[in-house]
Amino acid sequence: MIIPVKTNASVYEVHLGEGILEDFSFRNKKKLEDYDQLIIVSDEIVWSLHEDYVRENFTAPFKICIVPTGESCKTFESYLNVQTFLLQEGATRNSALFAFGGGAVGDLTGFVAATFMRGIAFYQIPTTILAHDSSVGGKTAINHPIGKNMIGAFYQPKEVIYDFHFLKTLPLREVKSGMAEVIKHSLISDNKWVEEFYQLTSLSNLDKHQLLQWLDKGIRVKAKIVEMDEKENSFRKYLNFGHTYGHAVEASIGYGKISHGEAVMIGMIPALMLSEKFGNLPNGFAKSFYSLAMRLGYDIKQVLACPFEKLADFMLKDKKTMKKQLHFALLDTIGVPFIKVVPMEDIKQCDEQLRKWIMEGK
Repeated sequence: MIIPVKTNASVYEVHLGEGILEDFSFRNKKKLEDYDQLIIVSDEIVWSLHEDYVRENFTAPFKICIVPTGESCKTFESYLNVQTFLLQEGATRNSALFAFGGGAVGDLTGFVAATFMRGIAFYQIPTTILAHDSSVGGKTAINHPIGKNMIGAFYQPKEVIYDFHFLKTLPLREVKSGMAEVIKHSLISDNKWVEEFYQLTSLSNLDKHQLLQWLDKGIRVKAKIVEMDEKENSFRKYLNFGHTYGHAVEASIGYGKISHGEAVMIGMIPALMLSEKFGNLPNGFAKSFYSLAMRLGYDIKQVLACPFEKLADFMLKDKKTMKKQLHFALLDTIGVPFIKVVPMEDIKQCDEQLRKWIMEGK
């Protein structure tokens, strides 16, 4: 499968399929030879699992730069270490970076590429379900202790190579994290697609063909929105559905202690409550979604470790907050998102309702 992504800044393709890394090397043999250096940035776990496969199928010579695993790589220290590695290895404006890993590695590598010598080429080789979202669209960033993704740039990759071979080793926690973003894409785009997830009883042993179709649809949803609004001035804000409250949960618990997808799944529940109030979503949909999340194994009770005052503080630091007004992505109906300024008191009421459901075990 090939999905084109067109923005004002660039045009590139997302390639999906089993065993396509070798195809990428052959298709781009001349282009890869024109770069003076190729540097793969990967984390410790991903590289230990897939080094042999990469060396067998990525036919061009490359150097490897290893960074910490997960969100712990999105720090000033890691950013500086990768920049130092490039300088010590003699990388130039004609070098290219390859982000090989999950969304965190992609975010870090993309930001390094955007800023090293004012911008060099980079490619995304995602290895997680979650990265079907983060590897497309050109958002790159590192975290600040005060907030997630606060230092970054919009910088598009040259290509995304989504080789399904890498998904075989994903632990269930990563499957759940990635599927939260897939489900988000369905909520903002297609009611019939949402119904498919309500038929699931578990996220273990997902059908590979079905997963490929879902990822293809999710990437197309994101690509279409990015084409309309590359730098999040309007439509792209819809992709933040579940993220304002979810990012606050993630920051409150601690980056890496809860997966990004789990935090987004939690964040979508208050967003659906608010959609019932400010949109035309049927009453009770948020509760049914909460039940779905519980059935699929999401640990919603983690929110109990986050005092609302702390969540409110993080939400007020969110990038989408302007003049201390919280701009929430909500749903008028399934597939019809909109942006709404929401008073903190309304969010607090949703937070209280969510905690009540958890405590009642319903």
